[in-house]
Amino acid sequence: MSITRSQIADIAHLARLALSEQEIPVYAESLSRVLGLVEQLQRADTAGVTPIAHPLPGQRQRLRPDEVTETDQHELYQRNAPQVQAGLYLVPRVIE
Repeated sequence: MSITRSQIADIAHLARLALSEQEIPVYAESLSRVLGLVEQLQRADTAGVTPIAHPLPGQRQRLRPDEVTETDQHELYQRNAPQVQAGLYLVPRVIE
């Protein structure tokens, strides 16, 4: 898949990136190669592939028990905050 200069400029604008005119073709080629690889992967037949949880046979991921290990210190933390109301931290408005 080939990406145009205008598409690169749009992507850079959305990502808040300042690209020079010399960088645009480099990014266009790189992103085109990445999208080409994704297209190639999408064409792979995965209908008969069984999902695996671990790449090595017989291996299992050790999970810790889902238990509470720390006490609630919400009130302690809020005592250090400059402003708190109804259990929420109040911060100065930065966007008008």
